[in-house]
Amino acid sequence: MLNETGDDEHHPLADVLDYLADQVAAYEDERHPIPEAEPREVPRFLMNQHELKQEDLADCTPQSHISGIFGGQRGTSKDVAKKLARRFNVSAALFL
Repeated sequence: MLNETGDDEHHPLADVLDYLADQVAAYEDERHPIPEAEPREVPRFLMNQHELKQEDLADCTPQSHISGIFGGQRGTSKDVAKKLARRFNVSAALFL
């Protein structure tokens, strides 16, 4: 259906596509809610998913900074958030 409608908001199937998207979103919100996460938990989760260690993020920030973030003694700076976002291909807002 997406191939058919493209970006044409006036296509006859556009309303159907919007309806289906709303229904899918409602289903996912109800059946598979995404829990809120503390910004310091996000890098740990992503590292586990990618089977990385703290030292593997040396291209983003020193290991001591990662330890401080995990321990709650240190926040994530905007610069580090941007580097982590690029590393994991996610929004920097997840880390702030």
